Amino acid sequence: MRKALSLFLMAVLLIGVLAACGPKRDVQQPKGNDQKTAEQDKKPEKLVVWVNDDEKQKQALKDIFQKYTEKTGIKIEMVAVSMLDQTKKLALDGPAGKGPDVFYQPHDRIGDIVLQGLADPLDLGDAKGEYSPTAINAVTYDGKTYGVPMVVETYGVFYNKNLVPEAPKTMDDLMNIAKEKTNAAKDQYGFLMEATNFYFVYPFFAGYGGYVFKNENGKYDTSDIGLANDGAVKGAELVQSWFKNGYIPKEITGDIMNGLFTKGNVAVAITGPWNIASYKEALGDKLATAPLPVLDNGEHPKSFVGVKTWMLSAYSQNKEWAIDFMKFVTNEENSLHYYEVAGEMPANEKALTNEKITNDPLIAGFAEQIQYGEPMPNVPEMSQVWEPMGNALQFIAKGDNPKAVLSEAVKTIQDKIAASGAGK
Repeated sequence: MRKALSLFLMAVLLIGVLAACGPKRDVQQPKGNDQKTAEQDKKPEKLVVWVNDDEKQKQALKDIFQKYTEKTGIKIEMVAVSMLDQTKKLALDGPAGKGPDVFYQPHDRIGDIVLQGLADPLDLGDAKGEYSPTAINAVTYDGKTYGVPMVVETYGVFYNKNLVPEAPKTMDDLMNIAKEKTNAAKDQYGFLMEATNFYFVYPFFAGYGGYVFKNENGKYDTSDIGLANDGAVKGAELVQSWFKNGYIPKEITGDIMNGLFTKGNVAVAITGPWNIASYKEALGDKLATAPLPVLDNGEHPKSFVGVKTWMLSAYSQNKEWAIDFMKFVTNEENSLHYYEVAGEMPANEKALTNEKITNDPLIAGFAEQIQYGEPMPNVPEMSQVWEPMGNALQFIAKGDNPKAVLSEAVKTIQDKIAASGAGK
């Protein structure tokens, strides 16, 4: 386990070098009387914080927020809003004075958020060194820090040792499990994943040579989209075969998969470490993890590496205290509590190397997989990718020609980028 974790931390350092998208320049800091601190800023009665609408995450954060109130006397008004809906809501509520001081986002949306003027950059000061380089690079855009990282994550394999004694090492192994263990009439499956969700499907495109935007030396060429090239098509054909062979139902969702897996009806599931807590509660010591199985070309599927981060609303009237709050929530102690309750790996490096995590064998699969992953682009154009690719995967699941569907999706992405003006 310690070897796996060492590999993971080495990977974090390597990915950190690759993940930076903006130019490397120092942010000019205000001097003299213009440089406020949380102590100098007028203490507000409360801070409004938008959190992701997930029960285990809310449970963990409620405990942490209460500790901050006890420490500072500032009440935290926690508002649950789906992470993927927050920016649309902020664009409406912020100007009206109804928005949050702090909100919560996946790092790949940062470019679009900055483009809309919804978030302000922030200065983490000495606390910047507390987070993994990957996490800091992920929240860096145009040379400025736009978030306080909470979680670093990728996804991999969960398996039920009662149904399969060992993890599938290759895609052939996985397909054999799917063939032998699937009985859809009894809701029993050898293998399940959200196979119409581009976030999870991307590794099988990338493992054959597909890519979102061409990346050279950390800079994305958003005019070069590799989601309909030969590698992407081959990945899409693989995904399509899962539906064609009846291994995965067309109506699959995360909730359906999680329900079946926790009932013991699924041998192998591909998902992320945020499910560790609920899966472990259901399966106990029958649960194990592993990296994604190797493809038939000998390549490891390249999963997205993501960072979930707190962000400072541009409309907040309590910016210094909001930053103080975000740093408190993500310190070592609170990051560990969040991990224990919500099951997500912390971006705080001391927490990540704490024995409470290093002694957890369920982290091993994700620790290894992150070596093969790549950071999601955080440029504004990335926001135009998800919907067309999600629609494309729905058509692919129904049996449409992968090459034609992906070509149309890429054209749609290009049109959406042009219409948004993000690529200019």
